[in-house]
Amino acid sequence: MADGEGVDESKRATLRRFAALGAASPLVGLADTGSDSRAPDAIAGYLSRTPGAHFSKIRDDLKLGTGETQHHLRTLLTEDAIESERDGEYRRFFPADRFDTFERTALGYLRRETPRGMIIALLEDPAAAASELAEGLDVSTPTVSKHAARLEAAGLLRREDGYELREPETLLLLVVRYADSFGPDAITFASHADERVSYDS
Repeated sequence: MADGEGVDESKRATLRRFAALGAASPLVGLADTGSDSRAPDAIAGYLSRTPGAHFSKIRDDLKLGTGETQHHLRTLLTEDAIESERDGEYRRFFPADRFDTFERTALGYLRRETPRGMIIALLEDPAAAASELAEGLDVSTPTVSKHAARLEAAGLLRREDGYELREPETLLLLVVRYADSFGPDAITFASHADERVSYDS
């Protein structure tokens, strides 16, 4: 049927695109019993561009079935090609041995809209107050306070005298490096990060 063929071709094109990114990874030649031999390399390529993605995002963006995604992720985890960790209600996946604990935690929060907005706003203006963050993100001040508490508990933020990011240089690099996978706010920030953000070493 035409519609089914269109969906299948779209899936194949998506897998080819991300498999090309994963072709240089340890996944090359990995035995695969799934429906598409490109899927393991596609997942590797996808995670190299979208580290910290959770199961549903991987499945939906790569146009894979639920069982298919489970199978490939389980195989890749067994082969130590990727790693995962629980982040609240999500299990997030990363290329193996690429990120330290702080970076994995940061990537998880950067994949959430309000925490990402707060981090980007504080990178742009480290002196921004809760009320300014709330106005800029179009959320309430209590919402900002709630997320600030979570960011502090995660080790990404200090709340002693206003808000202060921990390891801002690392956060800046992660936002800029993976901006395309975060969304328009990160892309806009990355486009002028070198002009508007500087930290003393």
